[in-house]
Amino acid sequence: MTDMSQGAAYLNGAFLPLAEAKIPVTHWGYRRSDVTYDVVGVRGGAFFRLEDHLARFRASMTRLRMVPPESDDDIRAILHRVVALSGLRDAYVAMDCLRASPPPGAPRHPAYAPSYIMCYAVPWVWVASPEMIDRGMHLMIPRVRRIPPESFDPRVKNFHWGDLTEGQFEALDAGADFAVLLDGAGNVTEGPGFNVFSVTGGVVATPATGALDGITRASVMELCEELGLPLEVRDIPADEFRAADEIFGCTTAGGIMPAARIDGRRMGNDAPGPVSTALKDLFWAKRAQGWHATPVDYAAD
Repeated sequence: MTDMSQGAAYLNGAFLPLAEAKIPVTHWGYRRSDVTYDVVGVRGGAFFRLEDHLARFRASMTRLRMVPPESDDDIRAILHRVVALSGLRDAYVAMDCLRASPPPGAPRHPAYAPSYIMCYAVPWVWVASPEMIDRGMHLMIPRVRRIPPESFDPRVKNFHWGDLTEGQFEALDAGADFAVLLDGAGNVTEGPGFNVFSVTGGVVATPATGALDGITRASVMELCEELGLPLEVRDIPADEFRAADEIFGCTTAGGIMPAARIDGRRMGNDAPGPVSTALKDLFWAKRAQGWHATPVDYAAD
């Protein structure tokens, strides 16, 4: 039996080791970043909020006029099977929809390029390492600004990471872990692969625009309600963000990730704050209890 413990994939109707999943270099998914994707986490043998991820993935494909042959039921079954083939109990599970290139003789227009699905499961990936989460992330606000929603809708998960990548190099130069980008008006948007929240005077706030509508972000909102924490979804100016009592990020590949520094300023005791810590601990406790869980069908291999 083929060993897929380091990654199992689905491509062009076939299941195969991830290392063998390849696309032509001429495909527009590669050459033009004409891709949308989603990522769902598996912890302890169960997907977290699988149906929410599938719904967001389909909405992104529809927004980009991508119509692959696989239905949502097909994609759901494929995700179960790639995890089952890998045998992983903790996995990072991706679903991509790529636009190929038009066939010979067809107009060089995306309407004539077929879309197709690629999925894969690999061992669990952390955006911020557990050590970084424990001591609190060090964040900074870079000079580069986020691609405006008028140019590309950030609610469509995408590979247009030029701004985020430049921000990460600015963070590296500044000795920080991650950059959090502003929009053209000077309001906070998101980090590279994670949503952000601030806490000021006991009130939790998260940007209303300019960022992905994260699934983990929605989970944080549910937890705030459970803990009785006031929550505001609104514009957060850079100066307010820098002066916040606490800041934290959240993502599928990491859960809730508290910060300890912003632009060199040490928040509190230069460690995760009480609100961020309470949310993080409750998030993982509820996950362990089966919150929003869908058990993986390991018989699907």
